[in-house]
This record gives sequence, structure tokens and C-alpha cells, in this order.
Amino acid sequence: MSSLPRRQRPLRLGTRGSPLALAQAGQIARQLLERCGRPAVLVTVTTPGDESAAPVERLGTTGVFTTTLRAALLRGAVDLVVHSAKDLPTATVPGLQVAAFPARADPRDALVWPGGTSLSALPGGARIGTGSPRRAALLRATGRHLRVVPVRGNVGTRLRKLAGGEVDALVLAVAGLSRLGLLDATVTPLHPSLLMPAPAQGVLAVECRTDDPVTAAQLRTLDHAPTRAAATTERGFLAALGAGCSAPVGALATLAAGAGGEPAVRLSGVIAAPDGSSVIRAQATGVAGDGDALGRRLAHMLLQEGGAALLDRTPHGIPAMRSW
Repeated sequence: MSSLPRRQRPLRLGTRGSPLALAQAGQIARQLLERCGRPAVLVTVTTPGDESAAPVERLGTTGVFTTTLRAALLRGAVDLVVHSAKDLPTATVPGLQVAAFPARADPRDALVWPGGTSLSALPGGARIGTGSPRRAALLRATGRHLRVVPVRGNVGTRLRKLAGGEVDALVLAVAGLSRLGLLDATVTPLHPSLLMPAPAQGVLAVECRTDDPVTAAQLRTLDHAPTRAAATTERGFLAALGAGCSAPVGALATLAAGAGGEPAVRLSGVIAAPDGSSVIRAQATGVAGDGDALGRRLAHMLLQEGGAALLDRTPHGIPAMRSW
């Protein structure tokens, strides 16, 4: 057994093994060392989502990128785990807590196209690759006659498919490209009014056990209140829809000063038909401290305005109401 005091013993930080996951975990490890002097070592955990080349919506389970990490945390194999919050199911797990939502990176999607910097400039019939039903639906909804090509794999794999001519362009998250140091002249961020981001896109969620107050207290030094408020609001929206990360839904919360000095949050949400034939959008504003309720209220509004029928039309047998 180590002779180091428990507070100083390196934390075992569980992460997926993709380059992006390792970059995100490394970021958290550096912040822990800088802010509270606690070292961490990365422990790679392979998840079903990493092992399969099938589209995420066909894997037949929720939390394909998170369940295995959470199991390792619960059995004590690791002390904390780092998730991309957009992949994290909204249902809580007994014994676990999200102790930190660090400051959010750019939440937008981006067009990756060596031939130009505008989605509208893509020629008719251009092949645009994405593994996201949300991105596919919203791209089809633009009416630009693009050919959406399903692609799976990590960021590097997708970029190699682009370089190899399998697609003409890609849509990827700005945050992932940034964390991998891959932002360059071929990358054009897309306005949320065109492609609404996935709920909590660009946010990391750092999870630990509820019976580990020392680690939880140290992780809370990484928490960013505006990011937590935005993530809570967007995840409340997702939870009320009963939809998962494979559903064609998007949301983005922005914070501003409220009339009474209390922070306010403005939430934009969207539900799309998978074929892009119909898109329902709405916005709502509320108090940042009540973000979960605001997200749920906007979700119910969209469901009543026809969103429930659009979710029923999601392909591959995904049910409209799904516990995430």
C-alpha cells in the first residue's frame, strides 16, 4: 500500500482510449494538479461504442460511451471519469455524482471542407459525412441538395476518409477539433440557427462516487457555474423529450444578466424529422438557477407543437420516449 496520504496519492482517472477522450482527460488531470495539487494517472477503459463500427443508434443500448466507464467507477477500479457531456445519459446513477462541469468549449458544429468556407457554396450533390442523426436531419433541412453519408470512427478516422475522397466534406464539433489542435483554414463554424448543437455539446462532465467526499471536493474546484447552468438546462430539455444522443434534437442555452440582477438563461431548442422535411424550433427564457425546469418546459412545448410525432418517425426503431 502506498505510504502517501490519501489526498496526495495519484487519482485514477478513467477515460476512453480515443485521441479526443485522452486529450479531454489530460486537460482535467492538468487542471487538478494546477488547482489543488492532486496528481492523476489516466486509466483507459474500452466501451461498446469504441468496439463497434455500427451507427450509434443501432447499438441497441443507451450510454454506449459511458456505461462501462461508470461501472469501473462504481466498482472502485478508478476514482473519477471524464465524459463528453453530450454522451452522458440524463438519468442519475445511484452512488455517482457529476462533481464538475468545467468551462465549456465552443458548442458549435463546424464544416470541414478543403474546397471552401461556406455550407451554401458546396455544390449540389456534394457528399457530406456525419455520424449524427441530428446533423444529418438539419443538413437535409437546409434544402441544399446535399448527399449525407454516414460515417463512424474517431475524429482522425473521419478526417482520413475526407482526405481519401470518401466524402467531400464533414461536419464535426468545433470543441473536439480544438482540443485536438486541428482547427485550421478548412474549418468553418456553423451558426446554431443553421445547425443547432447537441444538448451539452462542448461540455465535459467529471464524475466521481458519492462516498468519496475528498475527491468530490477537489473536483469542485474545476466546476464552472455558467457552464453548469447551461448544461443543466440543456440536459433538462433532453430528459423531458425522453430522447437520447441518437435522436434528431438540439439545444443551446446562453446566459445573460437578468432584470433583477440574477443570471438569466435563454434556451433554444429544435426537433427535426430524420429526413429534414420538418423542423420545429422554439425558445424560452428563465432564471439560470431553475434551468432544469426551463429545459423541461421548452421540451413539452415542442412536443405539443408536433415534436412528438417527429420523434416517432426516428428511423431504426428508436422509440419516441426513451430514458436517458
